[in-house]
Amino acid sequence: MSNSSARMIDMFCHIITPKYKEVIYKKGRPCFNLQANLMMPALFDLDLRFKVMDKHQGLKQVLSIGSPPVEFVGGADLGLELCKIANDEIAELVQKYPDRFAAGVASIPMNDIAAALKETDRAVKQLNLKGVQIHTSVEGKPLDCDQFLPLYQKMQEYDLPLWIHPCKDQTYPDYPGEEGSKYLIFLNFGWPFETTVAMSRLVYSGILERYPNVKFITHHCGGMLPYFGHRVGPYQAKFTKLGAGTQNSAPELTKHPIQYFKKFYADTALTGNTAGLMCGYAFFGSKNMVLGSDYPYQGGAEGSELKLKETIDSVNAMTLPDQEKEMIFTGNAIRILKLNK
Repeated sequence: MSNSSARMIDMFCHIITPKYKEVIYKKGRPCFNLQANLMMPALFDLDLRFKVMDKHQGLKQVLSIGSPPVEFVGGADLGLELCKIANDEIAELVQKYPDRFAAGVASIPMNDIAAALKETDRAVKQLNLKGVQIHTSVEGKPLDCDQFLPLYQKMQEYDLPLWIHPCKDQTYPDYPGEEGSKYLIFLNFGWPFETTVAMSRLVYSGILERYPNVKFITHHCGGMLPYFGHRVGPYQAKFTKLGAGTQNSAPELTKHPIQYFKKFYADTALTGNTAGLMCGYAFFGSKNMVLGSDYPYQGGAEGSELKLKETIDSVNAMTLPDQEKEMIFTGNAIRILKLNK
C-alpha cells in the first residue's frame, strides 16, 4: 500500500443497524433490496466489518444506511420512524467507535419534506451527523421539484453535503410492456444512468445556480458524466424548449452547463476500474473526488471484501502525484465534513 493511502476515509459505504433492521423488515413493503441485503452479512455484523477493515491500515468509514430508500418501503410515518432510528443508531456507532467511523450520514423522509427538514436539524445539531443521504428520485418525483428546495437551502447554510444514491428497483422494466428489469440491468447500468439524470435535472433547473455553495456527492464516480460530458452544450437549454411545450423549458443559466456539472463531487465506487477513475479525474479533478467503496454492496455477498481492496488499489494505481491521491483518500473528506474542527 502506498503512502498516499496510509489514512483513508471511505465516504460512501453502508450499514443496516439492528433496530432499523428489525423495524424495516417487520413493517416495510418487500422489495429487491430488502431481500438482497439478507445475503450480505457485513451490512449487519460489526465484527465481520471490523475484520475486513483491519486489512486496510488507517481505513475509517462514513456510515450511511443501505438501500432501499425509506420512501420506497412505506408511507411518511414509517419513513420518519425509520430515519429517527437509523440516525440515532449511526450517531451512537460513531461515538462508540471513533477509530472506525469518521462520521455518519443522516437519513431523512423525503416524502414528508417538513419532517425531513426537522429531522435534518436534529441530526446535525443534536447527533452531529455530517450531512444527509437522499436518492435520485422520491416516489417518482425528480430532485428539482420545488418542494425540495428548502432542503438545499438548509444544507447550503449548514455547509454540509448531500449524498445522492440511485434507487431504481427491479420492478422498473427495461422496456415498456415488461413486468420488470432483467439480468440486473436496472442495477448495473440503470443506476449510473439514473444518477446522471438526477444531476442533469439539478443543473438545468438552475438549482446549482440558485444554491451555488450546496455540495452533492454522487455515487459511482458521477454516473455517465465523465464519459459523456462532451455531449453537454450551451445550446441544450434552447433545444429543450422544443417539443411538448412549457414542460420542457429551462431557465437561462449564467454559465456554461458543464461548469455546474463539475461542481458535483464523485466517489470512486467503480469496482476497481482505474481507467474509469482517470476519466472521472479528467472531468471532476482531484478536489472533487472522494474515496467511496459502496461496501459491502460491490461484489455481492461473497465478493464485497475483494471489491473493497480493488477499489483502494484502483485509486493507488491512478497516475497522480501522491498529494492528489491523498486528497481523494482523505483530504477532501476532512474538508467537506469539517472533521478537523
